[in-house]
Amino acid sequence: MEEVQAWADHPNHHGQELERIREVTVSHAQDDHLDAESRKRWAKLSLQTNARMPGDGPWPQARRAGNNFRLRTLIIDRLGPDRQDFDWDPDLLASDILATLTLTPTHARELSCHWHALPTDQIAELRRLKNGTAPLQRLLRHLQPGPTCDQAREWLAVRDLLP
Repeated sequence: MEEVQAWADHPNHHGQELERIREVTVSHAQDDHLDAESRKRWAKLSLQTNARMPGDGPWPQARRAGNNFRLRTLIIDRLGPDRQDFDWDPDLLASDILATLTLTPTHARELSCHWHALPTDQIAELRRLKNGTAPLQRLLRHLQPGPTCDQAREWLAVRDLLP
């Protein structure tokens, strides 16, 4: 792990190099043969690498957020929540996901009724919302009752309507 960490921390690594590091670290985080603590360490390294991925447009931002949310969800779902660690707290993760959503569930539902007639940029936004809310399906069973859980349920009811 130390070798991969050093490689990930190298300031001259960008783009494809970082993506390769992210893929390697995710594969270790998913490895059921490793103990939970090792998997979490690999996942943390993956999250750090993912945060360095290039691009400021809506798609690169959505990709970074999606990679982050999916990996955190995977760790929570497979190893259980850890409310002492920000990354593995399902309620904080759900809040992070919900904070990235650019429309309300009601507005997204309204747009989905006639999405074929929408301009391409609005269809793309609805796709980003659908992709962005995907981790909520696996997180829902780990959420504590309250507003975050209620919002997650509301988005999941709308998600299947999105293109």
